[in-house]
Amino acid sequence: MPSCVLAYSGGLDTSVILGWLRDEGYDVHAVYVDLGQPCEDRQAILQKAHDVGAVGARIVDAQEELCRDFAFPVMQWRAKYEEIYLLGTSIARPLISKVCLEVAREVGAVAYAHGATGKGNDQCRFQLAAEALDPSVKIIAPWRIEAFREKFPGRTEMIAYCEENNIPVSVSAAKPYSSDENCLHISYEAGALEDLQVNGVETVDFGMTVSPQEAPDKTENVKIDFEAGVPVAINGTSCSPLAVVQTLNEIAGRNGIGRIDMVENRFVGMKSRGVYEAPGMTLLYDAHMVLEQLTVDRDLIHLRNRLSPEIAELVYYGFWYTPKMDALLAFNRVAQQHVSGQVSLNLYKGNISVDGRSSPNSLYDEGIATMEGGGSYNQTDAEGFLRIQGLPSRVQGRVTPREF
Repeated sequence: MPSCVLAYSGGLDTSVILGWLRDEGYDVHAVYVDLGQPCEDRQAILQKAHDVGAVGARIVDAQEELCRDFAFPVMQWRAKYEEIYLLGTSIARPLISKVCLEVAREVGAVAYAHGATGKGNDQCRFQLAAEALDPSVKIIAPWRIEAFREKFPGRTEMIAYCEENNIPVSVSAAKPYSSDENCLHISYEAGALEDLQVNGVETVDFGMTVSPQEAPDKTENVKIDFEAGVPVAINGTSCSPLAVVQTLNEIAGRNGIGRIDMVENRFVGMKSRGVYEAPGMTLLYDAHMVLEQLTVDRDLIHLRNRLSPEIAELVYYGFWYTPKMDALLAFNRVAQQHVSGQVSLNLYKGNISVDGRSSPNSLYDEGIATMEGGGSYNQTDAEGFLRIQGLPSRVQGRVTPREF
C-alpha cells in the first residue's frame, strides 16, 4: 500500500482525515509537530492516531527551532503583515512542512497530507513550502477534494463517521470561533468573529493575556539583552530562544500586552477578520526597535524598513523557501551584527514605555546631539550643507516658479 505522512493535531478534522486516508488505501504516518500548542495529554494523541488506524505516530518537538530559526529572523526584520499582524501562524507552517517531509523521507512515504481548507492561507503555506523542499512531493489536501467534501459536508457527518469507526471525539459544545495556538501566539477567527459588529476582544476567551483593565495597577519593569539582534537574556538570566519567548509571554501576558483585532487580506483574495494575541513577541518587537535606534545607521535602517513589508508578504503567503527570502535573510544577518545591548521597558495595562537603553555599539553621541552650547557639532557647517541641498529647488524655482 502507498504511504503518506499526515500533519496531525488529534482534533476532529485530522482524525477524520486520518480515517479517510486509511479508507482510501494509504498507510498513514501521523506527525504531531509540537510548537507549544496546548494539549492535555500528548501521549493520548499518539494513542488516538494508532487507534484510528495510523501505522506510525510520533511527536516532534520543534519549539526551539521555531523561535530561533523562524520567529527571531522575522522579528529582526520588524515584519508585520499589513502593519499590524506579527505572523505567528504564518511563521509556523513552513516548519511543519519541513518536519513532515523529514519524516516522509525517513519512512519512505510518497505523499504529504494536511487538514487546511481550500479557502484559507494555510494550504498555500503548507504546499509552497513542501514543494520547494521536495519538488516531487504529492500533496493530499482533502478539503480541496470534492468527494471528501461530499462525504463530510459538516461537523455532524464528521462526528457520525467518528462514532461509526470508534474514533473518540470531544462532545463539548464548540466555541463560537476557531483558534490556532503555538508558543508565539494564538489566533482566533471564524464563527461569531465573522460579524464585524461583534467586539472581538470581548468575545474571545484569550489564553495568553489578561485584559488591560484586569492587569495590575502598578508598572512592571523588564530588561531584555540582545546579541547581534538575537534576544539572549531576560532580567539578567540567560535564556534559550524558547525560554525567551515563554518568559516574555508570562510577563507581557499578565500586563495585558499584545492583543489586536484586524481585517486582513488573505493570499487567496478574500478579506477575513482575525483576533490575535502575541504578548512575548510584541515585547521583543518593541525592545529590538529601541536597540536598533542606537546601533543601526540611518540609511541602513530606512532601507530595511522599506523592505520589511516584502518579508511580511513572503511569510504570510508561504514563500519561506525561496531565493528572494534567502537573500533578504542574509542581508539582515549583516544588518544585525551590531545590534547588541540591553533595553529596559516598563509595562502598564497594555502599554509599553522605554525605561532605558544601552549598547557598546551605540551610535548616539551626546556631545554631537546636545542642544546646549559647545559640543563637537559646528552649526556653521549647516550653511553650506543646506545651500547644496537646496540647489535643485532654487534652479527649479527660477525656471518654473510656483504660485503661492
